[in-house]
Amino acid sequence: MALSMDKIMGIQQHTLGIRTQRAELIANNIANADTPGYKAKGLDFQQALQQAQRGIETHKMARTHEKHFNVEVKPQGTEKFRVPNQPDTGDGNTVDVQLEQNLYAQNALEYEMTMNFLDGKISGVKKALGGGQ
Repeated sequence: MALSMDKIMGIQQHTLGIRTQRAELIANNIANADTPGYKAKGLDFQQALQQAQRGIETHKMARTHEKHFNVEVKPQGTEKFRVPNQPDTGDGNTVDVQLEQNLYAQNALEYEMTMNFLDGKISGVKKALGGGQ
């Protein structure tokens, strides 16, 4: 019987990548909290997970010269502008720093939970391959 890493890791391998992507997006929102006109973005986790399971990934064009633009094509619909909970501050920025910090902390906890789950899976496989020792 052949072992398949996809079957062993299940959905968690895709979840980890999406949580990383979400952390980068939230960090970007926090970094641009004082940028006039910046619109906070969020990630549709369910849609991103479905796309990851179907093998739809981000594609980047190779840069062969330093003056080339960095072009990245992301799957449609995973990144969305967040509807602000607070009134506009007058400069068009929609980042709520407290909300972003809470989302970042929650995402970090979920990331750690996924890592612990994967660690348990890997330990189980190691145990099975090593005869339980």
